[in-house]
Amino acid sequence: MSKPALLRLVAPFVRAGAESARAPKTKGARRAQRALGSLLIGAASLGLWLGLWQLASTRDWQFFFRFDNIPAPTEVALAAGELVSSPKFASHVESSVRRIFAGFSIAAVLAVSLGVAVGRVRIAALSLLPPLEVLRPIPAVAWIPLAILLFASAEQSMIFITFIGAFFPIFLSTIHGVEGLDRRLVHASRTLGAGPFDVFWEVVLPGALPAIVTGLSIGMGTSWFSLVTAEMISGQYGIGYYTWEAYTLQNYPHIVLGMINIGLLGMGSSFGIKWLGRRAMPWFQPEGSAT
Repeated sequence: MSKPALLRLVAPFVRAGAESARAPKTKGARRAQRALGSLLIGAASLGLWLGLWQLASTRDWQFFFRFDNIPAPTEVALAAGELVSSPKFASHVESSVRRIFAGFSIAAVLAVSLGVAVGRVRIAALSLLPPLEVLRPIPAVAWIPLAILLFASAEQSMIFITFIGAFFPIFLSTIHGVEGLDRRLVHASRTLGAGPFDVFWEVVLPGALPAIVTGLSIGMGTSWFSLVTAEMISGQYGIGYYTWEAYTLQNYPHIVLGMINIGLLGMGSSFGIKWLGRRAMPWFQPEGSAT
């Protein structure tokens, strides 16, 4: 066979191989382009709000809101530079993170366990839901005086307040996830010979996991809210105590700095839960994000 004929014979295979090699790179490039676009939009939005804040503070705007006593972003940035070199702030952050980890971990284990039981077992729902529904509307801040009386130390009472803040969102989300499961999947698994443990591990838990992850993310946010409130009242260390101390000392840039750190810590915690949830559910794709 001549060389031109051989080239004509293998040319389709070479083109197919080249196209298949280029396809993943093109897909990866599109994904990187979308990520860059999202980053640029977020940065532009953040820059716009910071610019408006700077302008309102420096010009002392008093249209509906009073900005004459609100520190500008530049003042907050200077305060942040001073705080980075201070070991005291690291102690505040460490105390808050430790309390969040303890209270949220206990709440997650207990809320998911009770939520699955209430969603699956009728007697559990009849016996547990009435008292828990009575306690659910009580805000976490209302528990603070009772928590101080219940526990021997302020540290334990603040962990309890964190637990209260995280428990009910996780508990209710777990119940809704279990109750919203398609019963035909459970019946089909039993028909195929699955036992109670297999049904729970292979059908109920994966089916309820998206709702559980959502509840964990919401519970993390409410636990931060509850902890900061408790630290403002009865704490000696923590981000909430730091923010309240800055207010009593009329150190306004540090008030805003404390608030920003609370927001960043809460956002980072919720993002971590969502990231772990996506890794635990590679099969799950929300309808709103389907392309």
